Amino acid sequence: MDDNNAIVPGFDLEKDDSLTISLRKAEGINKGIFVYLSGYIDTYNSTFFQKQMTKVIEAGFINLVFNCSSLNYVSSTGIGSFTVFLKVVKPKGGDVVLLEIQPKVYEVFQLLGFSQFFNIKNTADEAIAYFSNGAGASDNSVFPLIISCPVCNKKLRAIKSGRFRCSGCRSIIAISEAGDVSLG
Repeated sequence: MDDNNAIVPGFDLEKDDSLTISLRKAEGINKGIFVYLSGYIDTYNSTFFQKQMTKVIEAGFINLVFNCSSLNYVSSTGIGSFTVFLKVVKPKGGDVVLLEIQPKVYEVFQLLGFSQFFNIKNTADEAIAYFSNGAGASDNSVFPLIISCPVCNKKLRAIKSGRFRCSGCRSIIAISEAGDVSLG
């Protein structure tokens, strides 16, 4: 990992025992940064999380890639923090990508209906490719799309590719960028 203070001056002046944030410039992503999260985000540390990310955005990074592989828990307040970042960077031409989300954390995003608002990728290469393609400029090809759940045949509306939970049978459905539907 790069030195956080070398990337964003003063970043490491504040610490929180429940959430560790590490930064790495994202080579290949214009104004991009990888943000590695370790621990959890809840009501008590979400203010710390928002302050730290405000420093990152003010330093000029508007394409944020959050690596969530070591994030054990996110409360609804924590998800609200991610939403704030999305609302701040979108008008500046930026975007937010979430990487390697653990199943129990992804479940919270799903249950609260936020998985459809975020670009969720499995690898750093997928995130870099997403930003290289104009941060979702290709998403307008087939979306929004009406699909049928492969398990219960319930009609669902998808506004973008990703993984979603069927509101009828609760199965997890994957929708590709081309609009192909599969389980999982």
